[in-house]
Amino acid sequence: MLIVPSAYLAPISYNALLYAAREAVEDRHEHFVKQTYRNRCCIATPGGVQALTIPVVRDNAGHTAMKDIRISDHGNWRHLHWQALVSAYDNSPYFMYYADDFRPLYEQKFTYLVDFNAALQHTVLSLLSLDLPIRQAEAYVSPTTACVCDLRPLLSPKVGPEADTAAFSPRAYYQVFAERTGFLPNLSIVDLLFNMGPE
Repeated sequence: MLIVPSAYLAPISYNALLYAAREAVEDRHEHFVKQTYRNRCCIATPGGVQALTIPVVRDNAGHTAMKDIRISDHGNWRHLHWQALVSAYDNSPYFMYYADDFRPLYEQKFTYLVDFNAALQHTVLSLLSLDLPIRQAEAYVSPTTACVCDLRPLLSPKVGPEADTAAFSPRAYYQVFAERTGFLPNLSIVDLLFNMGPE
């Protein structure tokens, strides 16, 4: 069993592990952790990696469950994130093919972060032709629970793609800005989709 957190356009490693899993459980009862992929994704730009972060509203206690994290409307982030994706991937081979799958989600107003993340993840799984239902845990899943892999502590931009090399080893693929930046591993799954399509 694979235990996963809710993630915003999760990195390739997350999706590779989902692909290899037979069963996945999303823990929405864990505490929200700042500066993780729960509300952040990384994309390739001419200047290198750019992080896109969804602003969230939390209570002052700092121990808010993921299921209760609300999306803030501060800073017109939906428009800015979509424009960043267009700017970064408009010249990629498959962006125009997939743009209509993602654009409506950025035009829709979601209240909770987990709902927005789930809608994006559903779209990604559909485009990957990956028929893996991700069920929601009914309560917090303890790290001591017997499972194949607990992605919650590993899914962080600070940890990096080398966190679980036995389960994920990044391989180079075509990226639009690779001549300037070199290959950038383990970006958001949309980088792989927009550059490589069904391949």
